[in-house]
Amino acid sequence: MTATGTARVTAMQHRWAFVILGSVQTTLIFTLAAIAVPLPRIGREFDLKRADLILLSAAYGLTFAGLLLFGGRLADRYGGRRALTAGLVLFAAASAAAPLTSGIGALLAARFAQGAGAALVAPAAMAVLRAVFPSPTAYGRAMATWGGLSVLGATAGNLLSGVISALLSWRWTFAVPLVVAIAALALTPRLLPDTAPNRGRTLDLPGALLATVGITLTSYGLVVTDARPWSSAGVLVPLLGGTALLAAFWYAERRARDPLLPPRFLLDRRRALALTAIALSACGTAMTFVVLSLHLQQARDWSQLQTSAAFVPFAVALIASGRAAGPLIGRYGAGAVTAAGLGTGAAGIALLAFTGLDAHTWYAYGLLPGLVLLPAGTAASFAGAAVLATEGVPQQQTGLAGGVLNTAMEFGPTVLFAVLLTLGSDAWSLAATGAALAVVALLNHRTK
Repeated sequence: MTATGTARVTAMQHRWAFVILGSVQTTLIFTLAAIAVPLPRIGREFDLKRADLILLSAAYGLTFAGLLLFGGRLADRYGGRRALTAGLVLFAAASAAAPLTSGIGALLAARFAQGAGAALVAPAAMAVLRAVFPSPTAYGRAMATWGGLSVLGATAGNLLSGVISALLSWRWTFAVPLVVAIAALALTPRLLPDTAPNRGRTLDLPGALLATVGITLTSYGLVVTDARPWSSAGVLVPLLGGTALLAAFWYAERRARDPLLPPRFLLDRRRALALTAIALSACGTAMTFVVLSLHLQQARDWSQLQTSAAFVPFAVALIASGRAAGPLIGRYGAGAVTAAGLGTGAAGIALLAFTGLDAHTWYAYGLLPGLVLLPAGTAASFAGAAVLATEGVPQQQTGLAGGVLNTAMEFGPTVLFAVLLTLGSDAWSLAATGAALAVVALLNHRTK
């Protein structure tokens, strides 16, 4: 075969490898949002109280976020492809079990297991992606696209779950992650490169335990503030306990020989701002879907299908902006695109806060402008911030970078989302999120 022919084969292999890994990453976030719209139906079927629904909604995200750092270390320690395969097996098994459950206990267990599998898959996928694109330039281009996949997955989860549950049943929403996981497992040995394990690294089990329990307890404490007062034991005990464990984790990591999360990894100003941008963008997207879905169905009496249709322009703007983000980053730099995206997203969510929640305004005037500007901005900010967050990371820490990046993505829709929703009305919560996006946009713009 000629050199040109070999290059074409390699390029095609890289393209298919990215399709597999990108589909998996999108599906992980799809699964996070997949039961948001049909949650009321699940509650009626299982006769659940509000607190049960909140826990069910958060179960996947709790284990996903709590185990991500350890999942990243496992990917670095044992090799990305091996960790990816193990995580996909667990994720597929839980996705197959979830629709067969007949009670809330079994469904919660399945969602927790899905999150545990996802926590291993997400950083492992990024470790394999680094092996597919070893060149820093090619890896940067890949990350520019990768950054928009999570918000695309969240959008697809909210759109498709409403359609699937309305036409079939909420149980069929689990078919999407199951099919994608099985397909990825079948194609991984043929199309994804093996990655060498780093046997010289320890697992830092004390750090993993402190981080996992600390993140999970803190996230849970914030999530249940929607159903319980801040002064209740159900909020204070997990919140204070989780915070104490995270403080102990930070102290232990500064003294560990081979820490799970080296403190200096987060002290880089550009990386810290990029992770903040990712968390806030994810929070803004999640808040918009939740607040507007409830508003449209409760205040305007729209059906699930009508509500899903209202977000179609959101998806179109998201995809268009995601495709444009890569070339823009190549021309203007990741920092400039991140700042511009955050500013655009801030304008979009501000419009939704001030006009979108008025039940008497027309859709084309009150909702559509915000539903175009917000996804256009968040897709660009995700793409730019993903490049900034992984820039200069050694290959042996790619799993760690993947764990931190995905932790920021989970932190936004869980912790930040819960905190901002306590500010009062939905309009105030949206406005505060827009203001935070604007502040981080300014900080990113001023950071070279």
